[in-house]
Amino acid sequence: MAKITAVIDIGSNSARMAIFEKTSRFGFRLIYEIKSRVRISEGCYENNGLLQEVPMQRAINALKEFKAIAKKYAAKKLLCVATSAIRDAPNRAEFLVRARQEGGVKIKVIDGTKEAWYGGIACANLSHNKSGITIDIGGGSTECAIIENGDIKELISLNLGTIRLKELFFDHKNLAAAKEFIRKELQRIPEHFQHHNVYGIGGTIRAIAKINGKQNKYPIKTIHGYEIPVKGAKSFIQTIYKTKEEDLENLGVPLDRRDNIRSGALIFSMLLEHFGAKLIIASGVGVREGVFLADMLRTQRYRFPNGVYPSLVALKDRFNVNVKHSKNIIKQAVAIFHTLMPLHKLSEQNIIYLRIVSQLCDIGNFLNFYSRMDHGAYFLLHGLDYGFSHTDRAIVCLLLEYLNKRIPKDDAIAHISSIMPPIEHLQWLSFILSLAYLLCLTDESSLQYSYSNKKLFITSKMPLYIARESISNLVAPIHIDIVFI
Repeated sequence: MAKITAVIDIGSNSARMAIFEKTSRFGFRLIYEIKSRVRISEGCYENNGLLQEVPMQRAINALKEFKAIAKKYAAKKLLCVATSAIRDAPNRAEFLVRARQEGGVKIKVIDGTKEAWYGGIACANLSHNKSGITIDIGGGSTECAIIENGDIKELISLNLGTIRLKELFFDHKNLAAAKEFIRKELQRIPEHFQHHNVYGIGGTIRAIAKINGKQNKYPIKTIHGYEIPVKGAKSFIQTIYKTKEEDLENLGVPLDRRDNIRSGALIFSMLLEHFGAKLIIASGVGVREGVFLADMLRTQRYRFPNGVYPSLVALKDRFNVNVKHSKNIIKQAVAIFHTLMPLHKLSEQNIIYLRIVSQLCDIGNFLNFYSRMDHGAYFLLHGLDYGFSHTDRAIVCLLLEYLNKRIPKDDAIAHISSIMPPIEHLQWLSFILSLAYLLCLTDESSLQYSYSNKKLFITSKMPLYIARESISNLVAPIHIDIVFI
């Protein structure tokens, strides 16, 4: 597979390009993304699906520049797919020829099932939650995939799109007819399409998630992985589709979404009800990531191996992590965790946080040694894009930021306290990680631990003079004495 791959997705509303860099076999990162609001479906739903000349020319102009940008980033492979508006157009062959001849891009038109599959691959591999139903609302269609434990079980494509409903109903102020149109299309969905979790894909849902986050003063701005309880968001989603377009600004709807978010909100609201959803997991990934992953994982049954997190791998690749050193920190942290279980009483699931930070605790050195913990914490919060919840990312960020220091109980972490476990929980993880980190300063690995009567006994072949000096400043949530043997 090419090291740098560009993926173009021509939807009914926008044409988008994402450029990915493969850092190793299972590591990758997004290095560039751009969109053009070409609105290729403009006017087609009122003209028997025919693509109109002006929108087609806009799309071809965008493709020309997308190709030039991909070349600038040294992309060795360019994959381009087209969805609803083009696949349904009677004159699609004309557009495909012109795109190839004038724009220099060969387009693969995918059917609705394939589109749903790409969205499913993206969510199954890159979301922290591995079970649910995808809702990918586009301009001409909506795709859904059932995912169970990371496996795609079933797919469906519906003729429900933001531009389609806008031109057929909202432009004519006929909300009742739009609802009836959606109800009839929902009858095509098999009864077993039910799940409490939904992955929200597409511009409409991303816009709703951003507004929801601002309203709730949510501490992390990243959309991917943001969780929204349906119960709390239902009335606001309904308010969006009932509000006049000229009044959407008052709800916080961005300018580029005001002409089609109402139709998208209506589709979303009715699908949430139909699926019996209780939790929305906002997705920052979709068809483009799915196309890339289908190529990257074609020999892996389109799944990353269990326990492999591509963004974690990519960070290790990019920052040239000292593997031997990080493995030793992991070894010591896990041993200390198990030895002190009678005190901290934390579940084994918390070991994942120790493993992650142990592997990446020195990446902040890349920018500046003296502020390395602050820089490293920022890299973790914003670099662990895929496979981690916002809470996961906030925890590892905090553990690295306060490595070798006590996590405070005051306002210093108030900005993320709403999504964090109890402070004592975090302080135990921080103490264990800091202790392991200091014990590994000299790469001493033959350490043994035992615990008795509020004393942690550490046996080492080396005197660990410097480590002892630093460890004396560590404070555990419950007082314990550290005794070297």
